[in-house]
Amino acid sequence: MFELKIVKGDLAEHLRLLALIEEHGTLAAASDVLELSPAAVTQRLARAEELWGVALVERGPRGAHLTPAGQALARHGSRIEREVAEATHAFAAYRQGLVRRLRVGAFQAAALHLLPPAMTALRHRVPDVDLSAIDLQSSDALGLVAGGDLDLAVLASWDVPPAPAPEVDVVTLLEDPMVVVFADDHRLAGSPRPVALADLAEESWVVIRGGTAARHQFDRVTHEAGFDPRIRFETESYDVAQALVGTGYGVALVSRMALRPGTALAHRPLAGTGAHRTIHAATPHGDRATPLAVTFRDLLADVARDLASVPLSHLIVDSRTESAGPAGERRDMQGRLRWADQAVGDSWL
Repeated sequence: MFELKIVKGDLAEHLRLLALIEEHGTLAAASDVLELSPAAVTQRLARAEELWGVALVERGPRGAHLTPAGQALARHGSRIEREVAEATHAFAAYRQGLVRRLRVGAFQAAALHLLPPAMTALRHRVPDVDLSAIDLQSSDALGLVAGGDLDLAVLASWDVPPAPAPEVDVVTLLEDPMVVVFADDHRLAGSPRPVALADLAEESWVVIRGGTAARHQFDRVTHEAGFDPRIRFETESYDVAQALVGTGYGVALVSRMALRPGTALAHRPLAGTGAHRTIHAATPHGDRATPLAVTFRDLLADVARDLASVPLSHLIVDSRTESAGPAGERRDMQGRLRWADQAVGDSWL
């Protein structure tokens, strides 16, 4: 029984070489396709004939012709050539799919204010983008990016920045200041001035539940203001907190981006504390981030800069009204913040 003492790499090279010789009729033409010198092709052919133990090519004045043994092997080489071409085409299609794919995650307030205008801008730049988005909690964001489940995540932090992760790059998009929310009949509702926390020491409070970064910040700033807050209700949602405040259950600190429209609510800037949450974008480290993810991160940064310049009174204006500012400015605000009045789910963290 014939036993071939040849490694698989050599076998594929030999079969491909024979197929090219049969197709093109000369060693020189085969060497051009393989991008090898004629001497290197001659050496490869000699090695093949040595290992197979038979003559595979006959050389003549009109070129090279395969022997019957060479022809038998060349048929398999032709199939290898087709498989290589199909594999190359399939991989190119796969890579093109990766180039067009963008998987994004964001906590809900960011999904309401930052994602829609950035997604619209991206669709105009890359019409065939394959984009998907999910709601997430900020605590899960870095793990999803590091694990390859997301190409970009938008997350928030309070006081302490996200823990460094070698697999992830994190950039700051904007600072989202905390504001005071109270019922519209509250004694301070008619004042246009920022509110000092000390002026709210005797109030009942609706707060984010304990153990969260937002709650740690609340505890810190009230302690620095010199009082222990009287906590009436704890929740995981800024929306729930504002709904309760609107019914007279107390006052709350809410991030500016999480403000919701409501005729029973009044909002004022917080004086003196500088309390805020920081909004970040996370992508895979370095060149592991796709060009599309980098482009989208830049678009988010543009939206964030615009959002930071919008006055507090305009941020929560119902986008179906036409009451504020010049027509062009109003249309721009509608385009960027048009879903701000639809925040009906949890918008915390």
